[in-house]
Amino acid sequence: MEKTNRRTFIKKYGVAASALIAVPIIIPACSRGKDGHTAPSDRINLAFIGAGNQAGNDVKNFLNDERVQVTGVCDVNRLSSGYWEGKVAGREFIKKVIDETYSEKTGKKYDSCRMYTDFREVLERKDIDAVEVVVPDHWHSIPVLMAAAAGKDIYCQKPLALTIPEGRAMSNAVKKYKTVFQTGSQRRSSQRFRKLCELVRNGRVGELKTVYVRLPSGTTDYGKTGHLTETIPVPEGFDYKMWLGPAPDAPYCPARTHVNFRWVLDYSGGQVTDWGGHFNDMAQWGMGTDDTGPIKVQNARATWAKHPIWNTATEFYFECIYKNGVKLIVESAESDIGVSFEGTEGRIWVNKSEPENIITSEIGKDEIHLYKSDDNFRNFIDCVISRKQTAAPAEIGHRSISTSHLGNIAMRLGMDLDWDPVNEHITNSEEANQMLTRKMREPWATMYNKFVV
Repeated sequence: MEKTNRRTFIKKYGVAASALIAVPIIIPACSRGKDGHTAPSDRINLAFIGAGNQAGNDVKNFLNDERVQVTGVCDVNRLSSGYWEGKVAGREFIKKVIDETYSEKTGKKYDSCRMYTDFREVLERKDIDAVEVVVPDHWHSIPVLMAAAAGKDIYCQKPLALTIPEGRAMSNAVKKYKTVFQTGSQRRSSQRFRKLCELVRNGRVGELKTVYVRLPSGTTDYGKTGHLTETIPVPEGFDYKMWLGPAPDAPYCPARTHVNFRWVLDYSGGQVTDWGGHFNDMAQWGMGTDDTGPIKVQNARATWAKHPIWNTATEFYFECIYKNGVKLIVESAESDIGVSFEGTEGRIWVNKSEPENIITSEIGKDEIHLYKSDDNFRNFIDCVISRKQTAAPAEIGHRSISTSHLGNIAMRLGMDLDWDPVNEHITNSEEANQMLTRKMREPWATMYNKFVV
């Protein structure tokens, strides 16, 4: 792939010119081949676009991979509470984790991870090979599209996109630019879930009839900010305007941002997309429908949050009918969260089956064996090096979360939807079809449209 140089990238894609960016100091290491270590010149330089609670989890995985050098972290928030269980996160927090980890590994003070507030500055750096996009859902598509155009490989957290058209644009872009892409659907790298899906694909439950996806209900106050709904001044160190980005303008209050963003439809889809990104994905894997989707969404119903800011579904139910007649039921639940498959000869979960001998059945060498990965993060780096397809490429992430988006639309309208999975179009309601997209604010709408392929 022809790499886009910095001048061309800025001119073509409207990236604001920034101050000179320092090249990071690389941790000394032995040459590969002598004692198994990776030479500095061979390491994958990676930057984080997003520094919230999920970044705090993910960065540790990359810091433990000696083939990777985490050299940059970008976030619109400098440092604050409001993340998981009310804990602190932000770019200064993640930088500290990075610097302290590398200092401990080398026995020397490390302070070379660079911080940014605008992701476009990260994409200008020629030395950055890959990025992880780990920001609220409404901010996934634009950084991914721009990173692909800039020649970066991408790990993007799930759910892949805020809308089906944005997901389609992302998948098309990574194909066009031959980008190595991993969706953060880590159950694709779980031996237990892989075997579950292999057993189903190899007919252990007989002819597959119904798939059940049970997702958490409610709107859990993860950030301990749910009561902070009054408009207040934006805290120092938080670029709230940039945080909103392409989403509609809205007054600032703590309940709206950070980890609790997922309970606002302008930024996410609630539990339906948050957990659907995991278990709808497993349903698609087990059904063998990674490259398609349902043809009908029916019997949708929901109870919506009664909260001054949060408005996603707290209880929900919908059915997705596939061309082969299989029914996928997605519903909220208080327990037994996960996915199960029911066929003419039994039913299977990840850890049990009826009858019991299904779960203990072994997969023969001549049967269907699904993509094997035991670590989603290492698999991404493996593929950055080999240029092979990852365990959860963009197209798979896109198709999996499309069922959740369709379910939300059907529940909001209270109607059945006829879906064309080839053209990705709702064929029986123009009102529903219009809800596939979300209006973006300028200048982000114009920038987004520059990248759609």
